[in-house]
Amino acid sequence: MSELIPYWRLSGFYFFYFATLGVFLPYWSLYLEDIGFGAGAIGTLTALLVGTKMVAPNVWGWLADHTGQRMRIIRLGSLLACISFAGVLFTQSYLGLALVLLVYGFCSNAALPQVEAMTLNHLRDREHAYPGIRLWGSIGFIAAVGICGWLLRDSALGLIPWIILVMLAFNWLVTLQLPPSEAAPQTEGDNRFRQVIRRPEVIALIGVCLLMQASHGPYYTFFSLYLQRAGYGLDLIGQLWALGVVAEVFVFMVLHRLLLRFGLRWLLLASLALAVLRWTLIGEFVDSLAVIVIAQLLHAATFGIYHAVTIQYIHRYFTGRLQGRGQALYSSLSFGAGVALGSLASGYLWEAVAPVWSFRFAIAASLLALIIAWYWIDYRQQGG
Repeated sequence: MSELIPYWRLSGFYFFYFATLGVFLPYWSLYLEDIGFGAGAIGTLTALLVGTKMVAPNVWGWLADHTGQRMRIIRLGSLLACISFAGVLFTQSYLGLALVLLVYGFCSNAALPQVEAMTLNHLRDREHAYPGIRLWGSIGFIAAVGICGWLLRDSALGLIPWIILVMLAFNWLVTLQLPPSEAAPQTEGDNRFRQVIRRPEVIALIGVCLLMQASHGPYYTFFSLYLQRAGYGLDLIGQLWALGVVAEVFVFMVLHRLLLRFGLRWLLLASLALAVLRWTLIGEFVDSLAVIVIAQLLHAATFGIYHAVTIQYIHRYFTGRLQGRGQALYSSLSFGAGVALGSLASGYLWEAVAPVWSFRFAIAASLLALIIAWYWIDYRQQGG
């Protein structure tokens, strides 16, 4: 890496940010079930949390682009996320948790889209080097899953909120070490932003991202519970989560070569097709550990390849002073609206029909995303 790229400081942010998710994603639904919530309530609470991404990243992105104070926003949002999440320690009621998660979700969405824009700005025309920085987020996720699984080996699920709070504190501290990346305040460009988001290929890409993340909703919300009901132990569940991210790390290590060889379009199509396969394996063959292992290895494609490709598409479309809002739009409509839709739908299908139908919904969503990408994301226009 060039000295002009603050590799370790950027990597440190990704490490701790995704270490927090390494506690949250595998274990939060188990904590909610442990304190008495059913699948419908768990799905709704998860949807409320991720639903904040539909609004919050755009608010923070607008502030960053119009004030030029990107680093202050990153640090303030990270601090407020830590403070607000502490409310979980004082309530176990549905309304209380809903309120805490709404505030926490709004604050926690300040940092990542802005750091993504900042990272790609540092890389400039070396976008293919992005996976080498982002892989440290995957390493942080794996480390957190392993440590948390060890701490919870006696099923002390009440520790989960405390562990998340500690990780949020570390995440805020590391933002204090991020390199300055202030942009000039934006005084014009709203018309150009509207022009960009009306382009057919941009609309298609956002639709694909929304559907792909909707297909991940059942996975993020109910994968641990689905495995637990199939007889898997807590340690094994944590190991399976970690396995998926280990596969993600390996693909990040070679992804720059794949990008140079195959281009964005074909890697995107491959990741969507493999998502269809992955949800089929999880939904229909949960009793087979060997099949679930294969499904988790596919996380390398359904998250690793997919995310690296889409983040570069967004960076190409939203250039210059539109980058903050471009990354925020991507985050809000995919990780926000998409995951919220998937969490809500899977929660209702889980209770009203059968748990397997949560993953059949995921199959349908990823298949539709594949069709849209095939017909409307043209490699000749995208430079792929």
